[in-house]
Amino acid sequence: MTSAEANYQGVWGSRIGFGRAPALLVVDFLKAYTIEGAPLYAPGVVDAVARTPELLDAARSNGIPVIHTRILYLADNCADGGIWVQKAPVMKAMVEGNVLAEFCEGVEPAEGELVIVKQYASAFFGTSLASYLHARGIDTVVLAGCSTSGCIRASAVDAVQHGFRTIVVRDCVGDRHPDPHNANLFDIDSKYGDVISLGEAIAEIAKVKSDCP
Repeated sequence: MTSAEANYQGVWGSRIGFGRAPALLVVDFLKAYTIEGAPLYAPGVVDAVARTPELLDAARSNGIPVIHTRILYLADNCADGGIWVQKAPVMKAMVEGNVLAEFCEGVEPAEGELVIVKQYASAFFGTSLASYLHARGIDTVVLAGCSTSGCIRASAVDAVQHGFRTIVVRDCVGDRHPDPHNANLFDIDSKYGDVISLGEAIAEIAKVKSDCP
């Protein structure tokens, strides 16, 4: 049997690249994924959180809009999570007052940055995110956050379906195990967007500023 790379070559994996107006979307960097011993604890997310401040600094210093998401349930017994919280009851920790639902230190929203509250995996599902980005003329969504196999994948698929160039920064996304992390990055890179390194992302962001009149 050939490798996945060889099997996909020439069929999947075209490059889409950055457009003229990117935004950085930081998905669910919440303490539930970084506090050791918590049910959702994911070592890969700890590493991604540590690397993301550099990406945030690049976006902010070059005038790139930064949007954050968090999962937060507001209804009794997390009923606004529907079937998903029945399938994944561990998500019921995402309620106001639970430390696990708070943003991780070092990657918190800065003053004035939009925070999208969501109840499902995709940052786009049931939110105003797509309308907000289209109204601002954004054509490229750069993704960081967690988890790779869950909210990042769902948001990447929805981003391209809403008409955005989709970029995932490999170093700034994470999961609880390397196998689903790597498999989903491979699939996203093949079919839905470009998976690039932190260095590549920072270089592309710098170009956006230099291209501005």
